Amino acid sequence: MFTPILAQGPGIGEGKVWILVVAGIALLIGIFMLVVFFSFVRLYVQSLLTGAKIGIFDLVGMKLRNVDYSMIVRQKIALVQAGVRITTEDLESHFLARGNVPKTSTAVIAAHKAGMDLPWKTAAAIDLAGRDVLDAVRTSVNPKVIDCPDPAKGRAFLDAVCRNGIQLRCKARVTVRTKLERLVGGATEETIIARVGEGIVKAIGSASDHKEVLANPNMISQTVLHNSLDSQTAFEIVSIDIADIEVGENIGAKLQADQASADLRVAQAEAEKRRAAAVAREQEMTALVQENKAKVVLAEAEVPLAIATAFREGRISVAEYYNLKNLQADTAMRKSIAGGTLDVQDGQ
Repeated sequence: MFTPILAQGPGIGEGKVWILVVAGIALLIGIFMLVVFFSFVRLYVQSLLTGAKIGIFDLVGMKLRNVDYSMIVRQKIALVQAGVRITTEDLESHFLARGNVPKTSTAVIAAHKAGMDLPWKTAAAIDLAGRDVLDAVRTSVNPKVIDCPDPAKGRAFLDAVCRNGIQLRCKARVTVRTKLERLVGGATEETIIARVGEGIVKAIGSASDHKEVLANPNMISQTVLHNSLDSQTAFEIVSIDIADIEVGENIGAKLQADQASADLRVAQAEAEKRRAAAVAREQEMTALVQENKAKVVLAEAEVPLAIATAFREGRISVAEYYNLKNLQADTAMRKSIAGGTLDVQDGQ
């Protein structure tokens, strides 16, 4: 009687064990699901009531991908309530790309409320490029003022010279508005400052008289505005106003004085060059005179020799020689009476 019961006992015990194991696993899964459900239920209910359409499994997936799901839900709700249509994947991908999702969302909402077209992809690209997209939207709605020149660079005024040589020093204020479609790849504020400064210098330099500029400073801003200085930049120039203008030095007179001083130094150098050449020529002529005198002395030294040769060869007589001496003495006497001097060579 007891043998069959004992034979069936182990089989029934093993079945109960498996049932308990399965029940335990099911209980753990249920507890896990309850924990997950209650962890995301508040966010799920919020997204469901606001039309954000973020499911429980989407929240679990973001949790597993290490995404700040609560922040994503809040930003998605804000965008949907503002009337901006965007997918959860776009928000999540921007977060994973290390973008600033709250600031980008705020910028898109502000642009949408202001009636500007700023797609999410453009705003995300601006944010990932390192630009402050929210500040760009604010500047586009509320233009900002840029000082030209930039005081941070150490210069307070721009210097320019009119045609009459008078220097003018001026300072301008440039009102700009951000162009969102040109923010990616467009030039920055430094380019605007450089171009406006160049335009102001050119406008002042083309004026014939500084009094015209002082009487009508608006001519500078009008001339600069007509040059399309905001092309290929991230800004649109709204206005250019001359904040301050004053008269500087007389650059023309200073340059003329410097030129006259330079011309004087050149003339003095040329005169000194000619004087040195004249002194050198004088020394050359003095040396030439001494050389000729030496030749005369050498020639006079040959006269007695020639007379002696003539005596020996009989080509001159003694009487002719004395007649020559008497003629020389008579000539010397006449010059002495006339106040002249004569060096008489006796020929011996």
